Amino acid sequence: VACLLSMIETIREEKLELPHTTHFFISNYEEVGHGSSASIPAGVVEFMAVDMAAPGEGQTSHEHKVTICAKDSSGPYDYVVKGQLVKLAKAAALDYVIDIYPFYGSDASAALRAGWAFKHSLIGPGVDASHSFERTHTEGLVATTRLGLEYMISPMVD
Repeated sequence: VACLLSMIETIREEKLELPHTTHFFISNYEEVGHGSSASIPAGVVEFMAVDMAAPGEGQTSHEHKVTICAKDSSGPYDYVVKGQLVKLAKAAALDYVIDIYPFYGSDASAALRAGWAFKHSLIGPGVDASHSFERTHTEGLVATTRLGLEYMISPMVD
């Protein structure tokens, strides 16, 4: 939520002109599996979820970096959008990693299960100790916010 609010604040303060209509949606139902399965405005063609990226054994997520998710328990995220996010992260010199979450689902995957048809992606800072004393670092939050902004000001992926 802090990353989303920072994105909104930056858009307003810097008077950024976004090349396409952008909606922000904050759900407190992602944890129970239905997240963004409803209330998505008609006409959405790309959907980026922003959520924590849990570091752990076998994971590449890192508390000081933004994670670009390639796949979760529902299957792969959009390959073209993932490639665009990597390209944007490199161009902005952001510290990033790519990871998969075989036991996790995001708001984006919940929306797809509900029948929405759009390109979907997931980014987020590495966060230790989910659902308890969560911990992350400013660098991960900043990198996530910056990648989200870079994505919003870039043209849509074909």
